[in-house]
Amino acid sequence: MELTQSPLFAGVSPQELETMLDCLGAQRKTYQKGERVLRAGSPVASMGLVLSGGVLIESVSLWGSAAVIDRVEPGQIFAETYACTPGEPLLVDVSAAQESEVLFLRMERVLAPCPRACPHHSRLIRNLLALSAQKNLTLSRKILHTAPKTVRGRLLSYLSDQALRAGSRSFTIPFDRQQLADYLNVDRASLSSELGKLQREGILRTRRSRFELLTDAGEAH
Repeated sequence: MELTQSPLFAGVSPQELETMLDCLGAQRKTYQKGERVLRAGSPVASMGLVLSGGVLIESVSLWGSAAVIDRVEPGQIFAETYACTPGEPLLVDVSAAQESEVLFLRMERVLAPCPRACPHHSRLIRNLLALSAQKNLTLSRKILHTAPKTVRGRLLSYLSDQALRAGSRSFTIPFDRQQLADYLNVDRASLSSELGKLQREGILRTRRSRFELLTDAGEAH
């Protein structure tokens, strides 16, 4: 993707962006699917901006079980909260969901006054605040979707929200089955079983990551 298409650089021209990246100590890195981008327990000084592919934010226990907290898509940022608090260790792992390219920006240079008096530095900070607020909403959605006690309740809460955000009963989710199970904090076999029941009951149709809701979620509980 073009950097100017990212909400982080909204309102910045390509010419201005080139100067800004130099000021921000930008570094591009490429990762293969499954490769660790950031490790829990380590402090970070830079926030990441996904350029292509996508990364998974995961909470991994000492026994190796993982819970997907979020997936970060191209144009979105991650680790900005930790980068704003020097020395604070990461509570999560970040790994590449597929072959991905990430742009890292030094947070101290993002927050400090630009030594070149860059006129768009303040715009960048405003954009960052807006993105951080959006991520808080994303975390709130996850809390909402994992509040129901049953697998069906969690699944329908998530799928209803996806349909609402897509503006259509037909939509594609950003997770495969295992990632969806991890995101909802449920067993994959239980998730697959519930999806099968919902299809047999005529409540939805699904193929891989594509879903179509055939009835209102409230009627399916």
